[in-house]
Amino acid sequence: MLTIICILLNVIGTCDGIFRRHLFEKCENLPSLFQNGSKEFHNLRLLDLTEASPTMVETFIQSQNLNNLRWLCLQQCMIQKLPSNLFQCSRLQVLHLTNCDSLETIFDFSAYNLNLSINVDMKKLPIFISLQELSLLECSSLQELPTFIGQLNALQEFNLFECSSLKELPTSIGQLHALQNLDLGWCERLQELPTSIGQLHALQNLHLGWCERLQKLPTSIGQLHALQNLHLNYCSNLQELPTFIGQLHALQNLDLNGCSSLQELPTSIGQLHALQNLHLNDCSSLQELPTSIGQLHALQNLDLGWCWRLQELPTSIGQLHALQNLHLNDCWSLQELPTSIGLLHALQNLHLNDCLSLQELPTSIGQLHALQNLHLNDCSSLQELPTSIGLLHALQNLQLGRC
Repeated sequence: MLTIICILLNVIGTCDGIFRRHLFEKCENLPSLFQNGSKEFHNLRLLDLTEASPTMVETFIQSQNLNNLRWLCLQQCMIQKLPSNLFQCSRLQVLHLTNCDSLETIFDFSAYNLNLSINVDMKKLPIFISLQELSLLECSSLQELPTFIGQLNALQEFNLFECSSLKELPTSIGQLHALQNLDLGWCERLQELPTSIGQLHALQNLHLGWCERLQKLPTSIGQLHALQNLHLNYCSNLQELPTFIGQLHALQNLDLNGCSSLQELPTSIGQLHALQNLHLNDCSSLQELPTSIGQLHALQNLDLGWCWRLQELPTSIGQLHALQNLHLNDCWSLQELPTSIGLLHALQNLHLNDCLSLQELPTSIGQLHALQNLHLNDCSSLQELPTSIGLLHALQNLQLGRC
């Protein structure tokens, strides 16, 4: 049986991908299979010790030559520290420590992937690690990061999702010049970002969703010239966007859903010429859009649902020649659509459900030759449809429920 396991792991180890293999999972009372200095596992590539006892982990790792080990899973092991000779595993690429609630400290080693999920007793991260991916997912007790975090020169992905006790980021984070993805979603106590974040010139994805105490972004955010996705959804205290946001020329997706304190967009938003998706759903304080929005020539999706204070759309919206989807559901104060809306020749979906103040549609709506879906449910003030609606030859779905 032992030989079969070794052969299986050797075969798996030659694959390019990393595959999860439940080899010794939940082995709390395994006999002394790994004692006496056995060398049977010197070619071991993948090892899963999920829920193994601390004794089991210590005995196996201390007794084996694991120089070829690439992937090690110690999920839910009640270990307080990692076996010292683990750091001799020079080829280790993946180390999973999810739910290791008793883990008190970790030392320097050369793994390339670390997962420290829900380590409730870790108040700080007192370690230096050289790796490409660092995940501290749901470490709800983690209050601060060490300043030497900036020395992780190879770090490409940094996941701090739901580190709800984290109040600030060290200035040294700006030294992570290889960083491509930074996830700070649900960091509820995070109040601001350091100015040095503008030095992350390789950053492509920045997630700040549900950072409820975040009130503003640093002006240096305009220096993130590689940024493609910026998620600020449900940052309910975010009051404004810096003018420099217009310098994010690579930005494709801007998510501002649920930013209920946001009253206006800066004029510079029109400089986001690569922007394809603009989400403003539930921005309940937003009263108008800047005229410059018509300069977003790559924009395909514009979501303004639940912007119930929005009274009108700028005439320049007709310049959005790539726009395919326009969502205006629950814009209760919207009284009319500009005539220029007929210039949206790529528009396929127009949603106007629950636009309670909308009394009529412009005759130019008949020019929307690509329109497939027109939703007008619960537009209780709508009195008639223009005759030109008969020109919508591509229309497949017309909803007029409770008008």
